[in-house]
Amino acid sequence: MSSILRWRRALVRMGLAGMLAFSLSSGPAVAQTATTTFQVTATVQATCLIAATNLAFGTYAGVQIDATSTITITCTNTTPWNIGLNAGTAPGATVTTRRMLNGAAQLAYALFRDAGRTLNWGNTIGTDTLSGTGTGIATPLTVYGRVTAAQFPAPGGYVDTITATITF
Repeated sequence: MSSILRWRRALVRMGLAGMLAFSLSSGPAVAQTATTTFQVTATVQATCLIAATNLAFGTYAGVQIDATSTITITCTNTTPWNIGLNAGTAPGATVTTRRMLNGAAQLAYALFRDAGRTLNWGNTIGTDTLSGTGTGIATPLTVYGRVTAAQFPAPGGYVDTITATITF
């Protein structure tokens, strides 16, 4: 009996179901896939961070002394900001008449927004504060300080504390 004839008889005995099983199992398996999509969302809140270095005038001997401090801000991109400096802690001080104290003794000084020391830096938005728009990166801002000449308070160390406030 020829091999072809044996092959035919085997197929007849297996029937149609057997042939389908044989034909499906003899080829490579085909992978199937399905897909879906989903959204990813977030809400960015306007945020600003603020830090400052100390302003140290050094030794005062009756002549004008200038010094600087740096306020560094980091605000989210496109966030408008405004920075004000308060009057300090001396009794009766204002943003235009700041005072460092050594007990009851006082040493007058001023803080400015510009290197020429002509624009007072106060705490009234739209009047004497500094404003800008956030970029998302740290931005240094210079505080220009001055102790005027011809003051003769008691010798010793003088100090004041300024609060810098950022509004955004």
